[in-house]
Amino acid sequence: MNLYDKIVCNEEKISLVGLGYVGMPIAVAFAKKVSVIGFDVNKEKIKQYQNGIDPTKEVGNEVIKNTTVDFTSDEARLREAKFHIVAVPTPVKDDRTPDLTPVESASKTLGRNLTKGSIVVFESTVYPGVTEDICVPILEQESGLKCGVDFKVGYSPERINPGDHEHRLETIIKVVSGMDKETLDIVAKVYELVVNVGIYKAESIKVAEAAKVIENSQRDINIAFMNELSIIFNKMGIDTKAVLDAAGTKWNFLKFSPGLVGGHCIGVDPYYLTYKAEQMGYYSQIILSGRKINDDMGKYVAESTVKKMIKANKQINGAKVAIFGVTFKENCPDVRNTKVVDVIKELEEYGIEVKIVDPVADKEDLWHEYKIIPCDFDQIKEMDAVVFAVPHKEFSTINLKDVKSMYREVGFDQLSVMNEVAVGSEFEVAIENNDCVLIDIKGMFNRKEAEKMGFSYWRL
Repeated sequence: MNLYDKIVCNEEKISLVGLGYVGMPIAVAFAKKVSVIGFDVNKEKIKQYQNGIDPTKEVGNEVIKNTTVDFTSDEARLREAKFHIVAVPTPVKDDRTPDLTPVESASKTLGRNLTKGSIVVFESTVYPGVTEDICVPILEQESGLKCGVDFKVGYSPERINPGDHEHRLETIIKVVSGMDKETLDIVAKVYELVVNVGIYKAESIKVAEAAKVIENSQRDINIAFMNELSIIFNKMGIDTKAVLDAAGTKWNFLKFSPGLVGGHCIGVDPYYLTYKAEQMGYYSQIILSGRKINDDMGKYVAESTVKKMIKANKQINGAKVAIFGVTFKENCPDVRNTKVVDVIKELEEYGIEVKIVDPVADKEDLWHEYKIIPCDFDQIKEMDAVVFAVPHKEFSTINLKDVKSMYREVGFDQLSVMNEVAVGSEFEVAIENNDCVLIDIKGMFNRKEAEKMGFSYWRL
């Protein structure tokens, strides 16, 4: 009986090391089929899971309450498992080089508790070679065991899309790899327990590592192209969304859109690939060019906001700007590496007071990472400009009338008068004297309607 058979018969357990946006959904999925130990060094996070609270909002509180995952922060409990999945973050340092500290630390923790006959599968995004050249030596040193003799390793890149409830672990083809055929077959069978759409067996661990790191690099480059187009078309006075809608009627046009590219994947993974390339003597041109464009978009949005405010005769120093949404993407509480913060910092450099509204963002992380305390909706009054940065579903009920009420001079009374006069001098004067600067980064509102109501409207 091999390890897979023992897992299915509940003679052996699976462990998840790292219970964040990726690891926790994996643990929950496997727990529906087999025995699972969920380990994380964050004791507060473990307490929340044990109390039936899902801080990631990936599966929801009800699912957490009913899951059979054995949540723990006691690393010794890892000795009870034989199949280990490591799903910890792989960020970059301030100099944009890979920060392997989390995956190295997880390897040390796991190594201290590794037993003979185990298989360790890494899911963290890394450059080719990290699993075998960095993680394996740590596992060997900490455990005193020999890889290939006492334990085996594999790699299966995570493809979970935080905040996306359509493309989940169960519905995304799972790439798997192993150090040998026996390991590969066991890893594939284990993941087949929870992945409904099939498994793809990569020919080596390095191939699987490379496949993952280029997935997000490709997306990063495509979004960078859209962002560059947005910059060009804004200079031309052409609406970028209108151009993309027209171009998108061709069957082979790739439908990407401009935006702020942050988070722990797209805004990070390309640097892992270019770092390894530079070690090999090759200096990236396309990948790093795309990264530079996307990294600069926060500053570009802030500068465009200030320009709009100047045209509206706003006093910039001391002005008040509200920003709706601060997470790195919509409908997700994750604020790691969010580029909205770049917009905030740049606006504050001009002496602008910035207020943030985000009912979705993890408030603890927001304070810990950026010292930001979000406001409630009713605190957004007397603004000089309003920026909609992240299209959370919680914002979908906000209409342009609601937005009008947030400004310094234009309120509901003036708006009702303006709406009653569909044509004529009063309506025209309202537009001409307009000072309601609306920055709609992702195009949540209809541009023509906004301009008809007198907004000074701008979007990427």
